[in-house]
Amino acid sequence: MSADKELITAQVLAEALDLSVETVWRYTREKKIPYLELGSKQYRYKLADVISALTGPTVQEKAAEYKIESTKSYTYQDYLELPEEPGYRYEILEGMLIKEPSPNVSHQRVSRRLQRILEDYFWEADPEGEIFDAPLDVTFLDVTVVQPDLFYVSGEQKLIVKDARIDGPPTLVVEVISPSSSRKDRLQKLRVYQKAQVHHYWIVNPEEKTLECFSLRDGIYALVAAGMDEDVVEHPSFAGLSIALKALW
Repeated sequence: MSADKELITAQVLAEALDLSVETVWRYTREKKIPYLELGSKQYRYKLADVISALTGPTVQEKAAEYKIESTKSYTYQDYLELPEEPGYRYEILEGMLIKEPSPNVSHQRVSRRLQRILEDYFWEADPEGEIFDAPLDVTFLDVTVVQPDLFYVSGEQKLIVKDARIDGPPTLVVEVISPSSSRKDRLQKLRVYQKAQVHHYWIVNPEEKTLECFSLRDGIYALVAAGMDEDVVEHPSFAGLSIALKALW
């Protein structure tokens, strides 16, 4: 095998090491793993060299800071009866009640800037569609209630827009990761959205300055676009949509 063929992308490396892509990018930025830069921010890796550099125990993702409130199986009606608690918000993931802190300023700033980009794009691409932001309930059956940071309901999905909630899977859901929500968004919510057949799921990490775009491929999420720092991300499913990440941070 030639030297060129031994080089792999961050996405392939992440899958090989069972890590998130953002962890690979963080290690790249911190120069904890060897890499080759092909042009501007085009990184490639040799798996054997990276494994040698990662001495010690397997890298662990940051522990979840959100709190599972009860082992009871909750429904949407239970959710509606929950008392409001300043500084916190609730979601139900397949019957499991989750409580976590409200978003911080950085989270809200990035979310607002991305919302502006998406609104401008879909205003032209799908005038009948709508972009919504949290807090607004999205329900899947009667046992899941989420409040995505941003989501897009296409013009063909008008029937799922109810007076008080969105009842069904939007075309696109975007979660902006906070320190308290990283594992929930990356693991639990990814599975929930995949099961509900949300066609596109994006994860934005303001701390690591990364964007990952997943799309359903035969019912399973595949990473179809990604970028970090000042990259420009172009999505294969949304012609003409170009996201300059520098504008988010």
